[in-house]
Amino acid sequence: MKHGKKYNESAKLVDRATLYDPADAMALAVKTASAKFDETVEVHVRLGVDSRHADQQVRGAVVLPNGTGRSVRVAVFAKGPEADAATAAGAEIVGAEDLVAKIQGEGFMDFDVCIAAPNMMGLVGRLGKVLGPRGLMPSPKAGTVTPDVAKAVTEAKAGKIEYRLDKTNIIHCPIGKVSFGPEKLQENFDTLLDAIIKAKPAAAKGTYIRSCVLATTMGPGVRINANKIGAAEA
Repeated sequence: MKHGKKYNESAKLVDRATLYDPADAMALAVKTASAKFDETVEVHVRLGVDSRHADQQVRGAVVLPNGTGRSVRVAVFAKGPEADAATAAGAEIVGAEDLVAKIQGEGFMDFDVCIAAPNMMGLVGRLGKVLGPRGLMPSPKAGTVTPDVAKAVTEAKAGKIEYRLDKTNIIHCPIGKVSFGPEKLQENFDTLLDAIIKAKPAAAKGTYIRSCVLATTMGPGVRINANKIGAAEA
């Protein structure tokens, strides 16, 4: 793959054979960001599990202490008092049958997070083929199916992110923006990795965290030493 001049200059700062301490990786990722916009910093964690087995799934959600640096549009499926609470908490879109019809009929998808009250899931289930592939289907594990929709909205706005395995057993998550600086990125990183470690399935054998790479939107990957995050578990 051919890269641009800025990427190649940034890549010279990274030793691909080195496993960096997390703090050094954060500083290096910020240093290698060369785009004119505020790049997102992402973590890619390869786990020693097999996502094909139900007892080795790793999925959950965590509120990053410093947020993600992006504004989030929240849609909530709720009625009555719960709908009022969601609106008061700052949800941009609140509805029930009308919202389902808008998504199905008009292809409306102008939101980043989808939350539902438990009594709405029979209705929301109709949207599985639409919301599922986009990672927007409400889920109890992610805390997006809950009787306390107001709290869920507040957490989503505050920087709650969902982590889950893809088909190659890798978790991809944003931990903030380059403008956060190394210290805030480190706090978010520690919070995310702590959650992933605590979510280790009982059926997982051998080394749990196989590799961990940090990268900005347009920058090169920086490999992190998993031993330094207490993640190399036998």
